[in-house]
Amino acid sequence: MRATTDRRGFVKGVGLAAALLGLAGGSTLASPAWADSPNSLMYRVLVPEIFAPLPDPADHVPAIVIGSGFGASIAALRLAQSGTEVAVLERGSRWPNDPWRYIFAVDTIPDGRGFWHRTTFTGVTRATMSFDLFGGVLDVSNYPGIDVWRGACVGGGSVVFTGVMLEPEQRFFDHVFGGVVDYHEMHDVYYPRVRDMLRPSPIPDDIYHSVAFAHARAWDDQVRAAGYMPQRIDGMWNWNIIRDELAGRSKPSATVGCSNLGNSNGAKFDLNQNYLRYAEDTGRARIYPGHRVDAIAKEPGPSGRYIVALTKLAPTGEVLRTRTLTCDMLFLGAGSIGTSELLVRARETGALPNLNEHIGEGWGSNGDVGLARPLTSLDVGTQGAPSASRILDEAGRPVSLENWFIPGATPFDITTLGSLGIVLDDTRGRFVYNPANGRVDLQWPDDGAAGYLARALEVNDKVACHCPPIALPVIGGDASFTSHPLGGAVIGRATDGYGRVRGYRGLYVMDGAAVPGSTGTVNPALTISALAERNIEQIISSGE
Repeated sequence: MRATTDRRGFVKGVGLAAALLGLAGGSTLASPAWADSPNSLMYRVLVPEIFAPLPDPADHVPAIVIGSGFGASIAALRLAQSGTEVAVLERGSRWPNDPWRYIFAVDTIPDGRGFWHRTTFTGVTRATMSFDLFGGVLDVSNYPGIDVWRGACVGGGSVVFTGVMLEPEQRFFDHVFGGVVDYHEMHDVYYPRVRDMLRPSPIPDDIYHSVAFAHARAWDDQVRAAGYMPQRIDGMWNWNIIRDELAGRSKPSATVGCSNLGNSNGAKFDLNQNYLRYAEDTGRARIYPGHRVDAIAKEPGPSGRYIVALTKLAPTGEVLRTRTLTCDMLFLGAGSIGTSELLVRARETGALPNLNEHIGEGWGSNGDVGLARPLTSLDVGTQGAPSASRILDEAGRPVSLENWFIPGATPFDITTLGSLGIVLDDTRGRFVYNPANGRVDLQWPDDGAAGYLARALEVNDKVACHCPPIALPVIGGDASFTSHPLGGAVIGRATDGYGRVRGYRGLYVMDGAAVPGSTGTVNPALTISALAERNIEQIISSGE
């Protein structure tokens, strides 16, 4: 009788997940009609590795991790080390590295390798770029009032970010987390644990004084003139590979403004070189590129398994297969957008009806602002991508400005210096389900960025006022995007204090969706990673 009941429940659950495939976005991303276009053939020559046959996971795996970014990769490694068999599902491709090949698209003149199934992109320069449709590494999701940049490849955001790994001030951390997570525990144990794995460090003096970082030196001179003391930034870079670029031992990448679309030579110490590799080395974790998760559900009953509905995709977007998997434990690491979409859709369609009212709430942009001011130095160079330094201003709402290259601009210094502003801001959006088309949309307040944009511009203008007069001043800011989406399944609300989703045993949030919309004037990667290390340790040690 027990076996019959379980079988019926399983069939019912699989039927639900299969139905959800139709609701999950309804987007066959490409059609075979253009799958072998001339551009596709070009990519087969440039990066044949991503066209290799894709492996298939087993029908049932004890633990499934959705996504392969910071939180997901940490969950995969620690689970595998504890003896658990893990399948890591990633919608994007697994890209190789090579010092003499252009594996990734160049930021200044991108092609389809750069972007996830779209044909245009308008970046911080406000210039629109056009390219062919392909499964590239950066997903740009457009919502009313804000664009969200996120990774779409094995390694997730670690492949497409600028490598910055910073710990927030305690007072800012406590403002954001409200006591749910203890700062001292993070500072003493988990931030150091991540640093030991990812080895972030400030830019070495010889590289800082090279031709690639003239803009960084000019930036520092300007902020000093305005009364600030620039602080060196820890970056997740292999500085020896950057030295190879400067010495001609590798094709230039990080030294010529390439970062947002990947670094072909592996200059960025991304997750493929540490957590994910170490997870695979255990023999208990396997990574499955080209597997887009469309919906999640659960078999009926308290001991029912989780059901994962997925689509297997070629790099061209051609659908190779649709199927469902089951697991005993499901770890969501698809990033703030991906994890929130899956949970909101599951609650609203009845696939996971016990999810609480906090699912989909508390989303924030981390207060991101792209800033520009005039370049006033005659010392010019090649726009190295790693950020060298930052300043923190607390004269009003706390805001940091980080030295930044100009994403997508010429690889040579021109008339402008770039900064990334990050404001401690409490503006929040929410995710809502649209039953008419099965989409989950982000609702961002009208003029949601206005307050933090004004604050970032205030500090940027203060610095610019101390610059020598020039004929063509370039001062401005752009908050129409974020590369640091956070929230949607906030810790202590949608989950307990360790990422366990309320209402469901064996379901966990391991990524930026757990972070309450901000990481306190710093880039989120280090905090997301430290939080994942903290949470997975508790989950494994408690057995639940």
